Amino acid sequence: MITDTASARTVAFAPGRGTFIAAVFLGSFLLFLVQPMFARLALPSLGGAPAVWSVALVFYQAVLLAGYLYAHLLTKAGLRIQPLVHITLFAAAALTLPIALEELGGAQRFGPTAWLLLTLAASIGPVFFVVSSQAPLLQSWYAHGAKTAGREPYFLYAASNAGSLLALAVYPLVIEPNVDVDAQKMLWSIGFVLLAVLTALAGRGLSPVAVAAAPTATSEPIAVKTYGYWLALAAVPSGLMISTTSYLTMDIVSGPLLWVIPLGLYLLSFIVAFSESGGVFVRQARFIAPLMLLVIGAYVFVAEGIFAFLFAMAGLVLLFYLALALHGELARTRPEPARLTNFYLTMSAGGVLGGLFPALIAPALFDWVWEHPLLLIGAAALLPATPLLKVWANQLEGRHGPLIVGGLVAISFGLAVIVAVAGSDAVEPAAIGISLAAVLLLGHRLAFAAAFTALLLAVGGWDLLTGDREERQRSFFGVYTVQVDEEAGVRQLLHGTTLHGSQRLGEDALSPVGYYGPGSGAVLALEDAAADAEVGIVGLGIGALACYRQPDQDWTFYEIDPVVVEIAQDERLFSYLPDCTPDAEIIIGDARLSLQEDPARTFDVLVIDAFSSDAIPQHLMTVEAFQLYRARLKPGGKLVVHISNRYLDLAPVVAAIAEEIGMAARLRDNQPGDPLYARSIYVVLADSEAELTAMDSARDWSSMPTRRVEPWRDNFGSIMSVLRY
Repeated sequence: MITDTASARTVAFAPGRGTFIAAVFLGSFLLFLVQPMFARLALPSLGGAPAVWSVALVFYQAVLLAGYLYAHLLTKAGLRIQPLVHITLFAAAALTLPIALEELGGAQRFGPTAWLLLTLAASIGPVFFVVSSQAPLLQSWYAHGAKTAGREPYFLYAASNAGSLLALAVYPLVIEPNVDVDAQKMLWSIGFVLLAVLTALAGRGLSPVAVAAAPTATSEPIAVKTYGYWLALAAVPSGLMISTTSYLTMDIVSGPLLWVIPLGLYLLSFIVAFSESGGVFVRQARFIAPLMLLVIGAYVFVAEGIFAFLFAMAGLVLLFYLALALHGELARTRPEPARLTNFYLTMSAGGVLGGLFPALIAPALFDWVWEHPLLLIGAAALLPATPLLKVWANQLEGRHGPLIVGGLVAISFGLAVIVAVAGSDAVEPAAIGISLAAVLLLGHRLAFAAAFTALLLAVGGWDLLTGDREERQRSFFGVYTVQVDEEAGVRQLLHGTTLHGSQRLGEDALSPVGYYGPGSGAVLALEDAAADAEVGIVGLGIGALACYRQPDQDWTFYEIDPVVVEIAQDERLFSYLPDCTPDAEIIIGDARLSLQEDPARTFDVLVIDAFSSDAIPQHLMTVEAFQLYRARLKPGGKLVVHISNRYLDLAPVVAAIAEEIGMAARLRDNQPGDPLYARSIYVVLADSEAELTAMDSARDWSSMPTRRVEPWRDNFGSIMSVLRY
């Protein structure tokens, strides 16, 4: 009973349920809103590479773990001290507002991964850390509030999840297409201040009375192997979420719309698994996930071209069911309430470890994206599946069970070896046989994982391990494979799943093919250039355009990835560059930044031909970027932009930009009949219509499309309007 005036006043002003719901909801909303928003800010400095989001996610997960640990430790302090410490931390973090990309120098100085991690830490590290601790800390405060003591705080978990999911949906669909980046940063900063006010209100009226009612641990300490199991169950879905995102963004564009889909599914699996009514869905996932792993996951090694995109789409469904089954196992094995903080910290640590593997460790160890199939194998080894038939389950548990299990695993690998020896003709029957063996092994995790490994080897794994390739390298910007197509008589460079250039073998080696054959837009523009023209090429590839250089022309190439330069200059692989432009200058770094830093350099023809797999870096396709290109053109100069893309119709974007900055534009959609030459779509821009009129009649260029879209800008741009649905 409260007898003194001060205590009565404290209770009178103590927060109720609504204050806590608002504070937790807003905190989670801001936390998941800033993730895609700030990664988007960092994209232009790193060439729009898909790895930006992967590395950013690792940073977010690590800081989230630190926030959970801080909240865990702070709850051990006195109830009167906790709000004071936390609000002081809020005030210190607020000194970094409004959030902005801190200038730490170029990525070349630190390397792209280290630069991104340092930039994130300096730019949003303090505010992200404070907000990340909100959910667990406020749940503890609710349990010890003067008005709320003794009540269950777990409904706040639902408020936290609702805020998180809403942010992931709202940002790419509502905020990014309609609010420019400067306004986004200001609105987020205002939200942070409002969150501080709500948190201060929530911290009023904490009561030591509730401490006596706190649950105490009564069971044995948690075993080390249990911690390891929780780590694995949390790590594998986290890693799969990142590797699935990489597949999805590799060929379209790295941006918030595609980032948040896997993250949202990953978060949704957590929500369903830990909800009171989630048991039925988890049981469905335990049944469906192993079968989907065999049907969808088996094709990870053969996903190329359009099939790579379809695999990525199916992979989203696979990710959700795998994550739901594994997170359901986490929920099933969670400890008593008194040990939940240990459990949540372990889960968070597992999420960080799972993110580290595909984002930082695998790129340093592997020359291909081996992390994705390895994570799928890890999921197969952890899935809590059960045999399809009880009769068969009894057989596997009987006296001859180990012999049956060992025999099925041996048969699986035997069939995989037959594929290695017999070649592609044996793939289909072997895959069917291994899949049947894997289904029979359901309920025996390691044996099922072994059969799934054999299936991966049979369906493309052997080819990738032992295939006829001359070179394969991996960098922050992707995987590059050089291989020979004997039937076509060409040597090819693949970036991810996309063919980035080919060169003939033999006498006609210096006659470019692919996008750069006779009739393509870039070739026509270069053939029309003056004999002494200065030419700039953004995006080196294998240097196929180099062989259109005329003797007195001065050429400059811009390339962000040193690995591409190394491949293009290696005469053992490709000879375009060494034979046709041996004295051309190659400037390494993001082309837009390089052009901006060198205003004295101007061109008669500037070709924008930069791709990351099949995706064009978005920051090279904005109004501000085109204004820079225009400023680097000599009087009468032409800007040529390559916009071939399987998934995005970029012509309306370029048309809108051209109209915005007052340039004339024409389109060239070249569709050659010879399979050595690829269909290519180019746009040429000039300062006036008169400069393009003669070219129209002589070269068969066409008018730009009339479909209107909003031009992309540095602080505004969405792919929604140009997706090829």
